[in-house]
Amino acid sequence: MSATVRLLFSRSFIKPTTSASIRSQLASPNNKFSWVRSASHYTASTLKADFDNEFHKDNGFHKHPTTKMGKRQFNGKPGKFRKKQKKVVVASEGSPEEVLLHDINALLETLNVADVADEGATEAQAEAKPEVEKVEGEEKAEEKVEEKTERKEEEAETKPELLAQGTEIEAEILTLSSTGDGLAKQKGSNSNHIYVVPFTVPGDVVKARVYRHVPQDGYSHADFLEVLTPSPLRDDSRIQCKYFAKCSGCQFQMLDYSEQLKHKRSIVVKAYKNFSNLSPELIPEVLDTIGSPLQYGYRTKLTPHFDGPPGGNRRGFKKPMEEMPPIGFTPKGLRKVMDIEDCPIATDAVRAGLKAERERMSKEFASYTRGATILLRESTKRVPKPADGTEIAVPDLKPGVLSTPIATPAADGSYTDFKTCITDNNATSTEYIDSFIFQNPAGSFFQNNNSILSPFTDHIRQRILPPSLPEGAKPIKNLIDAYSGSGLFTITQSSLFPGGSIGIDIADKSIDFARRNARLNGLDESQCKFIAADAPKLFESVAGLDADETVVVLDPPRKGCDASFLRQLMQFAPRRVVYVSCNVHTQARDVGVLVRGRVGDTFGEVFVDPTEGEKKMSRFVIESIRGFDFFPQTGHVEGVAILNRVDE
Repeated sequence: MSATVRLLFSRSFIKPTTSASIRSQLASPNNKFSWVRSASHYTASTLKADFDNEFHKDNGFHKHPTTKMGKRQFNGKPGKFRKKQKKVVVASEGSPEEVLLHDINALLETLNVADVADEGATEAQAEAKPEVEKVEGEEKAEEKVEEKTERKEEEAETKPELLAQGTEIEAEILTLSSTGDGLAKQKGSNSNHIYVVPFTVPGDVVKARVYRHVPQDGYSHADFLEVLTPSPLRDDSRIQCKYFAKCSGCQFQMLDYSEQLKHKRSIVVKAYKNFSNLSPELIPEVLDTIGSPLQYGYRTKLTPHFDGPPGGNRRGFKKPMEEMPPIGFTPKGLRKVMDIEDCPIATDAVRAGLKAERERMSKEFASYTRGATILLRESTKRVPKPADGTEIAVPDLKPGVLSTPIATPAADGSYTDFKTCITDNNATSTEYIDSFIFQNPAGSFFQNNNSILSPFTDHIRQRILPPSLPEGAKPIKNLIDAYSGSGLFTITQSSLFPGGSIGIDIADKSIDFARRNARLNGLDESQCKFIAADAPKLFESVAGLDADETVVVLDPPRKGCDASFLRQLMQFAPRRVVYVSCNVHTQARDVGVLVRGRVGDTFGEVFVDPTEGEKKMSRFVIESIRGFDFFPQTGHVEGVAILNRVDE
């Protein structure tokens, strides 16, 4: 994002205007009318064109090639003007496209700075030549500056010609984006046009095929074809899946796991830089990402799918399948389903379930007239070792689809976990985290990497209370688990809170299962209770709690928190907040709101001064930020941010 610049035009002061193409600083501060000298060598004509476009766009005018600066276009009935509409600020959603564009702009800025530095070094060498070779006299010097300015103007106005779609290029991978894709330049080209190439690592030289351009943002998408020169970071012997570099599920199987964790830390760093709207001194150093105990065989849920028969999607027309369809996942950049026989990042039970479902479909495909998604969810039955030392009997694990459950004995031999795979969305799945037991509808959300849940919940348990409290401060007694779902944090952290832990969610079904899980774990309502509450009135249900004695845990969906929730949270003003997120970009956005103590500048709402009747909103300071790798071999990272209330 370029800096906001102030332009003085005629005698009118124009409001600050932001433009990705104007990275500049005001020149000649003593001038009455200051032009902008652009860091990318914009001249007056190109600057005016960009400014004209930004001015009209920002002020809601209709752009027209003959429109003069400052004249309002006629629109509406004669003699009347349209009412000027208020500019609406849309909160960032942290979408892959938005995240990718931030990374591309940062790379372009780095490349442009390098180009300017190279040019400056060349000029410095020329100036170091003997005096007789220098340009003498003011006139010749001015001519040289004018010639250079004209050349830069032509360069600025000339866009690089885009390659035809389908063109194959040699691409040099410069860096990894936060989406997991490589960002590249065409080898041998002077252009700084960026190509987004998946399944690559920095230092690779690859063959890629261009398939889509995004010219307004200076980049194109390209399919990965083959590695021409491997990076020192690449080791293809690490790859354990025959579909890798085609299936879109994994990006990093060629990378050493330590390198994956370093990259995921950089994702969190960039998220707070690009989305928090905070100055760097307010953001503590991001801690190292904590890895998953399992890098393969960890996913407890998969949802492969298949398409319906060709021509069978017309209304009222049902066409049975004539052959078994491809069952699997979508290839990178395509919509057609790719047939997947096995997935090595899934647990053994889920992999066996996939095989069983493929065998079933080979016999029953003719009964399907449309596509569908297949649920594969691991479920566990824990059987303690008999006191008399006899052998543990294999339990019946219906409705699982496996004929023989997979037995996993405990390290100390005290019990055996028998695992099966459930395909019915409405069946109940069972999962263990240490000694805690959780049951959920098989098709509902629950964390999909059981191997990391023990160190993850223990990390929260060690840090959910502050290391120390100010002198005279009340001890923390209460936990509020917002977005509690089926009670993961409410239950696993309950032993730390003598005042009790309270889970709040807007979904009645989640609350029903959370209460059931509390009973399964021997917790009564004085220790752990759950409340179904509407989002606009979420904190009214806990209004009796003392905020000074309360910690709030947040674990919202990918879109993050909305403005209403953040306002309620800052008005309730708990002593401490633990924010867990599967999207570190929306987490950074929301944490920025909490640190600034206001919602309006992020969500486009008017901030009401507390003196005008709204309850005062507290602000917070960040104590720590850390990533957790819930999905090894992929570009995803979970974030945990811990904040403390600022007492002013």
